[in-house]
Amino acid sequence: MIIAGGGTGGHIFPAIAIANALRKINPNIELLFIGALGKMEMEKVPQAGYQIKGIDIAGFNRSSILKNISLPYKIMKSFFQVKEIFKDFSPNAVIGVGGYSTYPVLRYAQKKGIPTFIHESNSFAGKSNILLGKNANKIFVASDGMEKFFPAKKIIITGNPVRKIISESTVNRSESLRFFGLEENKRTILVTGGSLGSRTINEVIIHHLTDLQALNVQLIWQTGANNSERYILAGKAFPRNVWVGQFIQDIDKAFAAADVVVARAGAMSIAEMCVAGKPTVFVPFPYAAEDHQTANAMRLVNKDAAIMIKDEEARTTLFGAVTDLLMDDKKRQLFSENISALAITNANERIAEEILKTIAK
Repeated sequence: MIIAGGGTGGHIFPAIAIANALRKINPNIELLFIGALGKMEMEKVPQAGYQIKGIDIAGFNRSSILKNISLPYKIMKSFFQVKEIFKDFSPNAVIGVGGYSTYPVLRYAQKKGIPTFIHESNSFAGKSNILLGKNANKIFVASDGMEKFFPAKKIIITGNPVRKIISESTVNRSESLRFFGLEENKRTILVTGGSLGSRTINEVIIHHLTDLQALNVQLIWQTGANNSERYILAGKAFPRNVWVGQFIQDIDKAFAAADVVVARAGAMSIAEMCVAGKPTVFVPFPYAAEDHQTANAMRLVNKDAAIMIKDEEARTTLFGAVTDLLMDDKKRQLFSENISALAITNANERIAEEILKTIAK
């Protein structure tokens, strides 16, 4: 089987979770990932123990029309590259998880009559997935209401696959805090704006580092890739109470160490917080399609399972909301119980089983 997609952790980690579930059911399955050259999947997939082939593909750049001059050439080239990969690998099925490389791979597979499957993690489907969904065999989604994007008879609600390191975590708070070089007797905030990072959240944190020290509070700060050098340099000035890095490989330890989490409200972030059972302050990315991150966060807020701060209000209200929650043991306990009740831990297994059942027919 081929698994195609990537670009962000929100696409890559579910793809790896699905691959792990497929291999658990049938250890003899041959799996090949296809991703976009230069994107983070080219690093993260091999780290997970899988082979990946890169193709020259990019998305439409809305901020600079000039940067799209080479796009038609890249799209044509990607189809030729996909054709060569299929010649060598001959997949029985192809799974798309979103990201630039999904479209040429699944489109070619559909043209060849190879069964295709889509995992759509968001509540608002991307245009490529909508086009591909017309000819896909099955479409796996996180929540109901997706009939407005896909043929209803093809939709299966599975939830979103969560990284094995989170869903099967056994680490405790004490050992996790030691791992990050932090103290057991201090309250701890985990900040994660995703694999690329959140400028809004990071700017709030960088301006309150001295306040954290004054409050005797600790911070685990995943800056993400964008402008990471600046944030890492600032964080390292506070070695006694701040761990800072571009990416946290041992995310299970970060969750175990944290008393409160600050995060964007993408579909995968929501799924992971539910499984981790962590009291969270969500700051939805305001430019997500149809403002779906706000809708994601509000589902939890309405169930007394999280706090939401609007992006435009974060500069003045985020730090206060986070520290207030950090000091309120009863509220944190309530949020932890309520968000845990929404967790789906077996989405990857349900997807893998459905794929194998469909192609066996």
